[in-house]
Order: sequence, then structure tokens, then C-alpha cells
Amino acid sequence: MDNLPLFEMPPEEASSPQSMPLAARMRPRTFGEFVGQEHLVAEGRVFRTCIEADRLPSMVFWGPPGSGKTTLARIIASVTRAQFSSLSAVSAGVADLRHVIAEGRKRLKHSGQKTILFVDEIHRFNKAQQDAVLPFVEDGTVTFIGATTENPSFEVIAPLLSRSRVFRLNPLSHEQIRAIVERAIHDGERGLGKLGVSISEEALRHLVTACDGDARIALNALEMAASAVLPDGEGSRSVDLSTVEEALQHRALLYDKTGEQHYDLISALHKSLRGSDPDASLYWLGRMLESGEDPLYIARRLVRFASEDVGVADPQALVITVAAQQAVHFIGLPEGSLALAQAVVYLAAAPKSNSLYAAYSRVQQDIRNGPNEPVPLHLCNPVTDLMRGTGYGKGYKYAHDYPGHFVRQQNLPPSLEGRRYYLPGEQGYEREIADRLKKWWGEEKG
Repeated sequence: MDNLPLFEMPPEEASSPQSMPLAARMRPRTFGEFVGQEHLVAEGRVFRTCIEADRLPSMVFWGPPGSGKTTLARIIASVTRAQFSSLSAVSAGVADLRHVIAEGRKRLKHSGQKTILFVDEIHRFNKAQQDAVLPFVEDGTVTFIGATTENPSFEVIAPLLSRSRVFRLNPLSHEQIRAIVERAIHDGERGLGKLGVSISEEALRHLVTACDGDARIALNALEMAASAVLPDGEGSRSVDLSTVEEALQHRALLYDKTGEQHYDLISALHKSLRGSDPDASLYWLGRMLESGEDPLYIARRLVRFASEDVGVADPQALVITVAAQQAVHFIGLPEGSLALAQAVVYLAAAPKSNSLYAAYSRVQQDIRNGPNEPVPLHLCNPVTDLMRGTGYGKGYKYAHDYPGHFVRQQNLPPSLEGRRYYLPGEQGYEREIADRLKKWWGEEKG
């Protein structure tokens, strides 16, 4: 071995099989044992064909925990003719990277053998650490493989990302998790087969559902449950629902307040509100709150929604959401969650209009692209005799002096005369506004 053991042997491989967790013992060693990700590893797929032919591009595996990212890297290590050097971004630094790269350069020069640099949890490397890899990926000294649970768009620097193929791994399905668990139960070499473990259908269903597509959680919980059950007179261990529930304890929801889950869940909440679905809206709100999202962030987004998607169709929407923000700020969680839930239900059930949002967007466009005209003189306030003498306020019509407290006059700069920004819809209170504007302005505003 050219490299130090730190870089060549994953920690579990250095341990005796008896001391390894079940999830590590059951890690697939070949494509035949691998469960899930058929879009990558099925027979005939380009990804698998390239690996078996030892023609590897630099790549990033992106997927949730327990979906097989590290396992795929190790299968690559078992079939490739390249030297496989593994680092964990949790503990490794630039010095470790330089060591692997120096050994890779020496190996390539003397024997022509390539080096695969696998960095687990690449998102934990900062920009400087990722920059240190870049030149050697560029010149072919190493083939880079990174694994991350976070969206590479946010966590991997653009130059490194542009030189790598990103492969998306999906959460394992219930059927795939079930297959993995059943294999572990019956496997006598690496699994629990020698312990005579059996599991009730009810317990198996709960285990499969509660692990959220994470094979590691499922196997770890299974191992703990099996260890907690005493063998009967025949040496068998029967795992029931209560044992599995105790082994799982509280399910940790997948969430990263700065990563993709953060953006996906707030998007789901916003679009469910826009779709007038209070049930889905409450669910996505709950997902965010139970995962530890900042409630004031949610409140800010609800205030925005009240103006962007409800607008003047229901002016109370803004009042309700600001009140919810104040309630959360005042009493905190968990009590404040109900104030947010109340606002969410109100917004979902409110009439929808984006007329206000569209109107302000048109205003912004005219301001950015049009001339910066002075305020028309009749709208200026003549606060001095000089200003009055030069025409400030001349010709201004005071609306309260006219019937109905309304009078027609030009209030926009000359180049924008007749420009309409706000086009009220037909939902909720906006229908009344449309009728009022039409009465005042006729077709010009109505």
C-alpha cells in the first residue's frame, strides 16, 4: 500500500466482524447485492457500464442518508483497477488531501495507476478545502468522487461541480427497505440468521415506514430490537411492535435549515397555500416546525404571501399574518405554533389575487427602464412664496371639495399618462374595488 492506512481502509473494515454494527456488516459488496437506485446500477445502465469498464469520470453522489452513496463508492473500489483513497470531510483537512494527491501523483508517474479520491460528506469541506482538490481533478492526477446529503448547487464550489457528473440517489422505497431488513434477518454469515430472529408483520411495517427510506436507521433499529429480546426455550428471538417502537424512539425528520430541505418545504407550504389547500398547508407547516425551523422565518413568509397571493382580495390576510408574527414573537414555541396554524388556514381559505404583486412589478419595471421625471407641479406642495410663484401646486384639485370626495386629475408624470398598474381581479374584496374604480374613472381605470 502506498498510502497510510487512514486513507485506504474505512474504519469498519479495520474492525472485527463481530464488533461491527449490523448496517456495516450488511453493506452490499457487489452490484448484485445492492438494493435500490436502479436508474444507476441496473444492468445496461451507463453508470454501471462505465464503472465495470473502469472508465470513471469525476462524480458527486447526492442523496439522503442511508440511500447507498458510500456503498456505491466502495463497490467502485472493489471493481476498479485504480487506487481507491477514502477521506471523511468530518475529520480530514487540507494536509490529508495533499498527502493523497502527492501519493497519487507519484503512483501515476511510476506505474501509470490512477487514483480515485473519495470524499464522504463533501459538503463539510469549506471553499478553501474544495479549492485544494480542484487543480488535481483538472489535470487528471485524481478522479474525484464526493458524497453529500446536501444539494451540490449550494454546497460544492462551481468549478469542482462543473468538472463532475452529479448522480442523484433517491430515498429507498418501503419495499426496498423491507427487502434489506429481511435479508439481514435471514443472513447467517453477516446478518442475524444465527440468532433465530423473527419479526411480526406489524413490527416490520412500522420499522419500514418509520425509517424514512434510510437503510442504516432500519438496520440499526433492528439490531437493537433483536438484542433486547431474550431467546425462548428453542433459542428464537421474536421481535414485536413495542420492541421496534422502543428501539426507534423518536424519528428524526430530515431537515437542514440552510439547505435544500429548507427551500423545498417552504416552497411546498407556499404552493399549498396558493392552491387553497388548508390540509396540505398545515402539514407542511408542521413538517417545518417539528423539524426545528425558525418560526419567525415562517411568519415572514406568511406575511409576504398575504400581500403577494391574497393581496386586496382579502385585506384582513395581512392583519392576520402580522398578528401571528407578533404572537410567535411574544409567546414563542410551542404555544405560538397555533397562531401560525391559524394564519395558514386563513390564508389557504382566503380568496386569491396576485393583482397587487403584478401592479408593483409593473411599477418597478417602469422605474428601472423609464425616465426619472420630476413630480408634476400641481402635485407639489408650495411651502414658500417662491415655490408658489413658480407654479408649485397650481391647478391642484382638492378631492374633498368635490361630490363623492373624488375628482379627475392627472397624477402620473406626463410620459405615463393613462398607465394602469393595478388591475383588480374579481375575487373577494377586489370586486368591490373594481366597481368603485370603474364608477370613479370609467374605462380609464375600471
